[in-house]
Amino acid sequence: MADVAQKAGVSRALVSIVFRRQPGASEETRERVLRVADEIGYRPDSAARLLARGRSRTLGVMFIVHQTFHTDLIAGIYPAAEQLGYDVLLSATTLGRSEGKAIEALLSHRCEGLILLAPDADPAYLDELGHRAATVSVGRRAPGARVDFVHTAEGKGVRQAMDHLVELGHRRIVHIDGGRGPGSAERRRAYRAAMRRHGLESEMRVVPGDHTEQSGIETGRLLLAEHDQGQPLPTAVLAGNDRSAMGLLMSLTRAGVDVPGDLSVVGYDDSHLSHLMPIGLTTVRQDAVLLAEHAVRFAVERLENPALEPREAVLDPKLVVRGTSGPPPVG
Repeated sequence: MADVAQKAGVSRALVSIVFRRQPGASEETRERVLRVADEIGYRPDSAARLLARGRSRTLGVMFIVHQTFHTDLIAGIYPAAEQLGYDVLLSATTLGRSEGKAIEALLSHRCEGLILLAPDADPAYLDELGHRAATVSVGRRAPGARVDFVHTAEGKGVRQAMDHLVELGHRRIVHIDGGRGPGSAERRRAYRAAMRRHGLESEMRVVPGDHTEQSGIETGRLLLAEHDQGQPLPTAVLAGNDRSAMGLLMSLTRAGVDVPGDLSVVGYDDSHLSHLMPIGLTTVRQDAVLLAEHAVRFAVERLENPALEPREAVLDPKLVVRGTSGPPPVG
C-alpha cells in the first residue's frame, strides 16, 4: 500500500480508504489509486484484514482423497460457502496421511469452521473439535459430541432399492457390506430388515467388504468361484456404495456374466462415476448439493451463534433406476 501511495502521490491512509471503499476520496483520486495498483500488480490482502479482526471467514473441509462421492460434495460446498462470504480450504486423508493430521492442518491455517466428510474419529475427539471450531460431520453420526450432523436417511434408501429388486422378482439378493464406511451399519441393518419383511430370511447374505472398488472385485471373484463349485449365483447384489458396485461389475463382465440378464447390481450414492458406465448404474441417490448446502449453513450458523445445541439434518434419498437392474433370469 505504501508503494501505491508513493506512485499515486497520495497518503497511505487515503489508499486504505479507497480499498475499503470508504468515503473520503474523490472519484478522480479513487480511479488513480486503482489504476496504479493495477499497474504494479497490488491486490488487497483480504485474509490479513480479516485476521486483524480476529476472523478468517474460512471453512476447512476434510475429505478422503479416493472417495468419488466426496468430490461431488466438495463441488457443492464451494458455491454454498461463497454465497455466504466464506472461503474454503481442503485437506485430504490418504493411506499415508491420517485424519487427525488433515484436521489439525485446517486448524493451523485458522479455519473457523470444519466440515468433515465421513470422519472416522471417535466421538470424544469430535467433541473436542466442536469446542475448538464450528464443526459439522457429513455422513457419520457422532453421539454426544458437540457437532452438527448432516446425512441421508440410509434405511429409507436401502428399502427403496430392495423393494425395487423384489418387485422385479429377485429372491437371492446379496449385500456387500461397507465395513466402517459412512452409513454402512444403517445400510446393513436396513438390508436385513428388508429381507425379513419380504419373507426372504433364508436367502439373507452379507459379504464383508468396504467402500472400495477392490471390495467389489473380490466379492465378484468369490461369487464366481462358488458358482464354479456348483452353487447358484445370486440374482441381485446390493453394493455398499457405487465404487464397490463398479468393482463387482468389472469382475462379472470380465467373466462373461450378463448384467442385468444374469445378475442385477445396485449401488449407493449416485456419484458422478455412476453415469460413466457403458450401461448406467442403478443406485440410490444422495443429493450431494443439498448435503453440502446444509453442512455449510450449519457451520456458518454456529459461528454466528456458538450456543446452539447440536443439530441434525436428515435428507431423503431417491432410487435412480438405470441399466444394471432387471428381472432375474428364468429357470
